[in-house]
Amino acid sequence: MKLFLSVDMEGISGIVDTSYINPDSGVNYQRGRQFMTDDANAVIEAALESGVTEIVVADSHNTMNNILWEKLHPKARLLAGSPRDSSMMQGLDESYDAAMFIGYHTRQGIPGVLSHTMSGVVHNMYINGQVVGEFGFNAAIAGMHNVPVVMVSGDNLIAIEAQELIPGIQTAIVKEAVSRTAAICLSREEATAELKRKTANALRNRNSIQPFRTAVPVELAMEFSHAGQAEMAAIVPGTRYETATNMVYYNAANPQDMYKTMRAMLNLASGAEFF
Repeated sequence: MKLFLSVDMEGISGIVDTSYINPDSGVNYQRGRQFMTDDANAVIEAALESGVTEIVVADSHNTMNNILWEKLHPKARLLAGSPRDSSMMQGLDESYDAAMFIGYHTRQGIPGVLSHTMSGVVHNMYINGQVVGEFGFNAAIAGMHNVPVVMVSGDNLIAIEAQELIPGIQTAIVKEAVSRTAAICLSREEATAELKRKTANALRNRNSIQPFRTAVPVELAMEFSHAGQAEMAAIVPGTRYETATNMVYYNAANPQDMYKTMRAMLNLASGAEFF
């Protein structure tokens, strides 16, 4: 059995604010890296006990160099560094039996610990007219490869977001959101036990979870925070800019096309003047 782990940072056990996820923030970031590695290891251990024989861990936060390679479980392979054509989902293909999203967070505009969608320039993102965050976007990428996303970990609100898109998905809730930068956190021991328990359940019941499917070709729509960002994103060939809504549309032929175009639009929009 082959398992793909996309590991973000905002939803990791014990992480509540940007001091844990920003490489320039000092001691708490170093603690956050350890917490991230610990969560990944808990999932890896339970997966191996459940019969998984091959595990790839995609470090999926910021510059994607956060997980402590020397402390990661030796049976897993680590994909680290950037850029990557498919970013958080780089390396996933039809050969995988399941995917899990570890340390994920809610989308922009709704409550949840450190909620956002990909970048601060994005107000909303849509796939075929359905609003999605990073969870939904990456689940759609997995679905295009016919791979089910069988578990997500994070706060109680990403659990709700995930269940709305993928009925029956296992949710390892390691903290309860109090505000965007505060949470009631399980202890390290409790969080590890929850991650292991839900990993085992997810793999045991993986055949009951259907991939999150979208029609192909797929329409990607990105709503930017202001017109300057949308204008920059619309430089990408093949896009359509709707000036009244700051929306930029693109019809993607396949998963890699969609991910690369989304990343290109984000990079361009990020260079726009805010004021």
